[in-house]
Amino acid sequence: MKTYKLTVFEKDGKKILDDTFEASSDNEAKETGEALLEEKGYLDHTHRCTSPLGKMILFHP
Repeated sequence: MKTYKLTVFEKDGKKILDDTFEASSDNEAKETGEALLEEKGYLDHTHRCTSPLGKMILFHP
């Protein structure tokens, strides 16, 4: 399992979520990240999810 990082920002740049989770692949991480965003109501906020190597898995400006 790899550790992925999910970060969500307000429009003014303030960080409102800084979370980590584990997934076995980038595709699984993308699905998990989207589910977490939906669960917390942050799908429309600026967000990013990165892999342990720094690869952008999810991004919404």
